[in-house]
Amino acid sequence: MATHDLIIRGGTIIDGSGAPAFEGDVAVSGGVITGVGKVNGRGIEEIDARGQVVAPGFVDLHTHYDGQATWGEAISPSSLHGITTVVMGNCGVGFAPCKSEDHDRLIRLMEGVEDIPFPVLTAGLPWAWESFPDYLDFLGQRRFDTDVCAQLPHAALRVFVMGDRGANREDADPADIAAMKQLAKEAVLAGAMGFSTSRTLNHRTSDGQPTPTLTASQDELTGIAMGLAEAGRGVLQFVSDFNDPQKEAAMLRRLVEVSGRPLSVSLAQADVAPEGWRLLLGAIEAAAAEGLPIRAQVAPRPVGVLLGLDLTLNPFSAHPVYQEIAHLPPEGRVAALRQPDLRARLLADQPRTDNPFLKVMLRSFGKIFQLSDPVDYEPGPQHTLEAIAARRGVSPEEAALDLMLERDGKGMLYLPFLNYAQGSLDPVAEMMQSPATLPGLSDGGAHVGMICDGSFTTTMLTHWVRDRTRGPKLTPEFLLHRQSRATAEWIGLWDRGLIAPGLRADLNVINLSGLKLHLPEVIRDLPAGGRRLMQRASGYTATILKGEITHRDGAPTGAKPGRLVRGAQPAPVSAVAAE
Repeated sequence: MATHDLIIRGGTIIDGSGAPAFEGDVAVSGGVITGVGKVNGRGIEEIDARGQVVAPGFVDLHTHYDGQATWGEAISPSSLHGITTVVMGNCGVGFAPCKSEDHDRLIRLMEGVEDIPFPVLTAGLPWAWESFPDYLDFLGQRRFDTDVCAQLPHAALRVFVMGDRGANREDADPADIAAMKQLAKEAVLAGAMGFSTSRTLNHRTSDGQPTPTLTASQDELTGIAMGLAEAGRGVLQFVSDFNDPQKEAAMLRRLVEVSGRPLSVSLAQADVAPEGWRLLLGAIEAAAAEGLPIRAQVAPRPVGVLLGLDLTLNPFSAHPVYQEIAHLPPEGRVAALRQPDLRARLLADQPRTDNPFLKVMLRSFGKIFQLSDPVDYEPGPQHTLEAIAARRGVSPEEAALDLMLERDGKGMLYLPFLNYAQGSLDPVAEMMQSPATLPGLSDGGAHVGMICDGSFTTTMLTHWVRDRTRGPKLTPEFLLHRQSRATAEWIGLWDRGLIAPGLRADLNVINLSGLKLHLPEVIRDLPAGGRRLMQRASGYTATILKGEITHRDGAPTGAKPGRLVRGAQPAPVSAVAAE
């Protein structure tokens, strides 16, 4: 007779604490871990994990599933990469609170900032809410293949309170700040995990306007943070250009000192200032060493744009000749580009654009790489378009066109624009190993036609643990601790991220030697027939959420035990007693 719901037998357990791996069993009953080590008895189901890693489910701090979670149940691609808890509502963008007259305004902001098309959001969002607690109530009725946490986005909050003045970035007056403070307090008391904002010029509406939060004053930010302080819960999340790193870091430090709330901020290496990240990280490390709860979120690979004929951008997007065929379906564009006459006209054409990003991208042939199988996110200079073109005896433009036409027009190029200023991930290795950083910035659910970084967690294991050749590797114990227990604790989820009796049975069984990232692909499963990038993986033998197997051998099982998580979760009494 079975004595457990599930037993994972004989795996190499990396428990998320950072302690050395050990061999043993893991027993699960009632959605919680009931035994670790030598487990007697039998399970209703058993998984033979000999030769495989047994790890906690991953917690992703930085996603944008705010829309997808309202119309879908699969939190993919994140759920395909061992992630069992996602935190959305980052970068100050989202869909609540929102008055009916502002629906299109928030959609255009999300379209511009996160590259989710207007028709997709218009068709998909049910708008069955106005306040943020209403939004949480709507999500609370839904089921998912991961747990979902939501943050209060500053742009939505500002527009809700200030209307056009907020959207046009006018200064908030004391009454505005008081209203935002109260709404922030109510949001976290209702279950928001915290508050997020953006202070970067990179975040614009689809009409080109800067995000409403770009120039919000310190008084406004302090007021909102104090709303969280009065509630006694919630974290703060920031993204900023850090044009003056010391001044901005000092302001963030003051917010933490005054409010006492934990704060994380995005950190990456920029091409224009390859060493600038060190100033910011140094300030954060100093504050953290003094006991202030402040961390930098860092990505484990370059943040890069994928370019292709069926994607948002490619090196010919701004060419008038390409615009002649841009309206055609993908197969029509491919056929047209294979015609000698049009090909010759396109290669002789010049781009016409005022978009600064496009201007840089269209001539960055020394920084654009072919994305090939096996996927390599630390490519050497021999893989650039310039190098490939030189070997073929053609122009970089011709090489780009030929590479995108491969695989029936599905070929993709890769332009790293952050974390690859010197053509190496050594700076990323330094960031990842700092005691003042946490893994994040996957942007899962966003940039659906340009970026597919919801697979960051798989990169950590394949590249940093197993395959890296261009520098030191990192241990699985260190990385799995960072991606599970450390991220769970940061957001206040003390009930997960660790393989220990009494905690939630959010687990991964991973064939590390066989773990593989597949090439990104375009699928069309969004509302209104919208397309998005998807990246899958092989080697996840099982992903388990609250004791149920949600994915087996990389494929969904159909189980949807995931729910909205309302606020911080304490460690179960049984787990505390065991410690």
